Amino acid sequence: MRYAITPGTLTGLEDGETADSLLRRCRQLAAEGVDFLLVREKQLTAEELEAFSRQVVAVAAGSSTRVLVSGRADVARASGASGVHLGLDLPRAAVDAAFPGAWISRSCHAVADVVRARELSADAVLFAPVFGKTVDGSLVVEGVGLEALRGAVEAAGDLPVFALGGVTWENAQACLRAGAEGIAGIRLFFGA
Repeated sequence: MRYAITPGTLTGLEDGETADSLLRRCRQLAAEGVDFLLVREKQLTAEELEAFSRQVVAVAAGSSTRVLVSGRADVARASGASGVHLGLDLPRAAVDAAFPGAWISRSCHAVADVVRARELSADAVLFAPVFGKTVDGSLVVEGVGLEALRGAVEAAGDLPVFALGGVTWENAQACLRAGAEGIAGIRLFFGA
């Protein structure tokens, strides 16, 4: 399974060229059968995020791709998305109040986080950083490695785990052999 995450490059919808480029890539990813497409554009206002998310939902329409919105269940629901991606701070009941029946993925960085995500009734986990996190080509967070990913998968039980953080097409198979249900990434799907 593949979980694509937008790069967070929109600074506002007045940046039409960037928005158009992202939408073209989202359309292409949906046509290629990416399983999940997470709109992660944190610098947008709620209104801009809803408008852009509606556009992503529209370009993914007719495909099997589920569109999620990062951190905003209310925006996800209003835009017609399938669900939301969250940290571990918001209980399922609070999400259900804003978006009943939302599909929820959660960010996890340790086995204890995975256990917490299960307690919060997540539908999937993004476990990171497996191979490290880089920003502008510089490593900013060391990777936890494949053994930690195996531990996360074991702790998850039947909860799907997606490997995130430094995942490339070259090391993706190692993540799957470690038990990950799929791979997730920003540069993996939106890189040059």
